[in-house]
This record gives sequence, C-alpha cells and structure tokens, in this order.
Amino acid sequence: MTSASPQTSTSVTVRPVQYRDLDELARLTASDAGTEESGNLVDLGRQIRQIRRWYRPFRVLSVFPNPLQHFFGTYVAEQAGQLCGLIQVSPFNRTRSTWRVDHVMVGEPLAPTNPEQPLSMDIGSQLLRYCFQAIWEARTWLIEVNVNDKATLALYRHNGFQTLAKMTYWEIAPEQLQGLADREPDLPNLLPISNADASLLHQLDTVSMPPLVRQVFDRHVIDFKTNLFGAMMGSLKRWMSHTDVVSGYVFEPQRKAAIGYFRVHLNRDGSKPHSAQLTVHPAYTWLYPELLAQMARVTKDYPNQPLHLLSADYQPEREEYLEQIGAARIEHTLMMSRSVWHKLRESKFALDGLQLSEVLQGLQPARKPVPGRFSLHPPLENRNGATKTPPTDRPEDS
Repeated sequence: MTSASPQTSTSVTVRPVQYRDLDELARLTASDAGTEESGNLVDLGRQIRQIRRWYRPFRVLSVFPNPLQHFFGTYVAEQAGQLCGLIQVSPFNRTRSTWRVDHVMVGEPLAPTNPEQPLSMDIGSQLLRYCFQAIWEARTWLIEVNVNDKATLALYRHNGFQTLAKMTYWEIAPEQLQGLADREPDLPNLLPISNADASLLHQLDTVSMPPLVRQVFDRHVIDFKTNLFGAMMGSLKRWMSHTDVVSGYVFEPQRKAAIGYFRVHLNRDGSKPHSAQLTVHPAYTWLYPELLAQMARVTKDYPNQPLHLLSADYQPEREEYLEQIGAARIEHTLMMSRSVWHKLRESKFALDGLQLSEVLQGLQPARKPVPGRFSLHPPLENRNGATKTPPTDRPEDS
C-alpha cells in the first residue's frame, strides 16, 4: 500500500469480489500471515488460489440455487482503486436463516475515513454492515474469534455481537490415541449414517445444546441430509484435500433415539492432524470414553497424527474426560452472535396524481339495483297516504 496524496478520495466502496481482485487478495493474505488468525488466513489464501482456477464455473454456479451458490461469498473494500479489506461469509444452515462470518481482514487504508475510530475498526465495520444489509435472508449472524485477538473482538463487539459460548480446542496426542485404541468399545448399537437417520440426528443435536444456542443455529432435519450433488462435491473435496470421513451414531432401542454421534476427518498423507466432531446426549455421558475409543481405533490405519476435538462451556463432562486422559488445550475461542432486523421500506402513494373523480364515475351502477330478499328501504306509502311495511320472508302463521 502506498501513502495517500492530498487529492486522494477517502471514501471506501464495498463490493463483491471480482476476478481482477484475486492477485491482490493473495498478496494481502500472504502479508498478514503473522497475525493471530494466521492459520485461517493460510486456508483463505489456499482457497483463493483454487478460486483462480475455477472462477468462471463458480461464478456461473452462483447465479441459480445449488449447494455451491455461496461457496465464495467474498466482498472487498476498495479505496482509490486499492483494496483495503476483505470479508468472507457463508450460510450456516440449509434454510440460510443463520450466516457465519468466516474471515475479516483489513489492510492499510490510504486515508482515514472516520477520525473518531481506528482505521481497521472503521473499514471492518463497513464490511460487516454491507453484509448485514445485502444478505436479506440472514436473521442471525455467527462468528468465532480467538480470545487473544483483542482487535477483532473489539470490532465484533462494536458491531453488536454478544458472547454465545466459550469454545476450547483440544489435541489428543498419537500415543494417547494408541492407548485409547487398545480397549474394545462397548457400543452394541453403533450404526452407519444415512439420510433415513436425519430426524434422529436432528433430535440429538437439539437436545445436546442450550436453548439460546439452538435458536441461533436454527438447524432442521434437512441440515442432516445429503443430496446427490452435495455428495458428489463432498467426494471431490475429500479427494483434493486427501482426507477420508468415517461417521456413525449410537441408537437406543428402548427410547428409539440417537444418543451419540461422531464424525472423523482422517488425513491420508499426514500433512495435518485428524479432526473429529462429537455429539453426546446429556443423559448418556458414559458414551464419551466409548466413542473416543472407537475414533481412536479408526485412526490406526492412517498416518500417526494427533486428533483435534472441540468442546463448549456447556459440556463440562466432555472437558472433564479430556483432562482425565491428558488431552492438551490448544486454543480458546468465543462464539458470538447478533440478530439483524430488516426494516421494510414504506412507500406512500401519490393520491393527488390519480384522477379519482374519473375512476369513481366509472364505478357508478348503470341502472338502479334490484332489491334483494332483505330490503333495508323505509316503509312505503300508498295512495291514501297511509304507510305499509314491506313484506318479510317469514311465512304467516296458518
């Protein structure tokens, strides 16, 4: 970034990313790789390099509804022809009522846009507000940020995000996985997952989290189903990233419900650790050692890598067990959320411009209407001046 000249405009424009921006975005992600979110930025830089190859097909896919329509929902902030910020967002659920902020990156602006705020917070706020206004289907926004990243935390709090849960990332070392894999897990009703089990997994997901988190996530049965196109793209993604996925759930026949679920992403080439998702019914916490033993046995046929696992502050039993087996805490994050209410635009009709007299004249009846059975006319007068009441529909008594 170069210094601003006196004639440089200080206005910042936020717009969707274009193909000509990809080279500059690659340089921005490479220059900011030493920040708190360096791991995320490395992933973003890798994703930008892939988008350069497949930009036109992804642009065509973003026109009509499909699973990859919002694959690269990226917007940039531009000042005087120079990029000074980036935001990447994606839907969190299938109904797209909740969206997630994946990355926010702010570079060096050419000139201050708001002297009362730090430069990074001002441009970051403009990027967030643009997404809040542009994506009308989003009722709730969700982010996750490292607790040590004070600047990003201040940006999100300044824009109305509130803490939803405290998250802890754990690492189980390879030797600990070998110890867990030595025992035979007691899982007599461990079943593979298919679309027919989506309602069971949805019930398990609903009961395993607090009401506020459940409301923000807003998951439905469709979120646990995989269509044909999604399965094909998932297979392609796993092939490109050299990973395999193994999943299963524990079925309780008496209650006819799922009480535990796991999903392990296994790295075939040993370039990065394995990762796992784990959901356990709060009334069946004895499943933690059994499911972890099952996941450890799955990793035996793959390179000797650690396993990364996530826990939340509303899962004390999981954290207690991970401490018991000697797992190490590697990162603490805050999950934050905020709601967005879009005000409907009110339009006032210009009644003065309408020719109401001509309109009302055209609505006048062409002839006198015929009275119905229930007449509301006043009493009639006969020739002698006496009044008589109109006949009613009630029959006379015989």
